[in-house]
Amino acid sequence: MEMLQELQELLGAYLMPVLIAVPLAIIVLIAAFKRDDYRPSRDYAPPPRPPVPPQAPRAAQPPVELPPLPVDPNAGPSMASAFVMAPSPMQPPQPAPVIPEGPPAILVADDSAVVRTKLKRLLEGAGFVVLQVNDGNEALAELEAKPEIAVLITDLEMPNKDGFELIADVHGSLATEDLPVIAITGHDELHGRVGQIEGVYGIFKKPWSDRELLKRVQSLTHLRSAASRRARRATDQRPPASA
Repeated sequence: MEMLQELQELLGAYLMPVLIAVPLAIIVLIAAFKRDDYRPSRDYAPPPRPPVPPQAPRAAQPPVELPPLPVDPNAGPSMASAFVMAPSPMQPPQPAPVIPEGPPAILVADDSAVVRTKLKRLLEGAGFVVLQVNDGNEALAELEAKPEIAVLITDLEMPNKDGFELIADVHGSLATEDLPVIAITGHDELHGRVGQIEGVYGIFKKPWSDRELLKRVQSLTHLRSAASRRARRATDQRPPASA
């Protein structure tokens, strides 16, 4: 009995502080854990968002077909068709006519048979081919039929269509606008008027100098032949059109 009492006294001295300290330690730990629950961590990362389900692609909408416009058979062409059918005001430049190989052709327009004979003898003696007409209308017809003509020599006073009208028509046409023209006249007044016309490469007053006239014709035909050779080379080098 005495030993039991001594053991109880000994345990009572150590048990009482232990009984007090253990609950305090538990309370402190609980408080610390609760405080850590509300403190954000430095390694905190937001939870990942749930993946978005893919959307199905939209079905392609069929093209909307517009009803055709009513067409009146008695009406003229529509604005759209007129725009397509109308030629462009900006015409492409016409290439120089291709003159065939051989002696150049000279067209002489004069209502005087004496003048035509004299020019024909002079030019044919220099190796040219000479064509002769009586007035401006016949000259235009000859130029249309024979585009290989290299130079036009025209008198200014002729019936039906004089030389001034002929020169205006020649230079106003795309087919002959580059044709060199030499004018001859026997009047000083007409000689001065021709000086104001563009595209005339020589003005000779009757009686003219055969040597000067022949030199002018030769230089003009040489330039014309050079332009024709360039046009021929460009035509030969052009690729064939696809079928």
